Amino acid sequence: MALELDEIFYAALTANETLTSDTGGRIYSTCVEVPPTDQDNTPLPYIIITDDGLQNDPGTKDNVWESEEDRVQASVEICAASPKEVKRLTRLCRKAIADYIEAMQTEPPYLVSLTTDGTAWDWTKPCYYKTLQYQCDMSNIQDDEDDEQDEE
Repeated sequence: MALELDEIFYAALTANETLTSDTGGRIYSTCVEVPPTDQDNTPLPYIIITDDGLQNDPGTKDNVWESEEDRVQASVEICAASPKEVKRLTRLCRKAIADYIEAMQTEPPYLVSLTTDGTAWDWTKPCYYKTLQYQCDMSNIQDDEDDEQDEE
């Protein structure tokens, strides 16, 4: 598979017109990049998608080294000015991701689990937030075309 789970989620959320409009386009991959000399004053609401690593499924004892499937983790952090707005954006994110994956033309990730923290307050930002944590099984096989795209 050419795309990693966090890239799929980023594509899903940025393709959703309601989410891009409601967040003012503030949907980020990995972090909100701010120079170290500046204070992070990212307007609310915003969403950050992160790559949370993977674990190779060893498959069977017949596999010499790695199997062709990974258990991949990615998170979607939703930040907003109120708990109600966090919950509304959470519903939109879940639906956008599910719809996008359902429509994928290539082999889609297989959802193993979706967990979430409760809505919390972060006084350093300040904002309310919730994090969706996805675990999916994905093929780790790339063809030559995928390698060429990665080099660009």
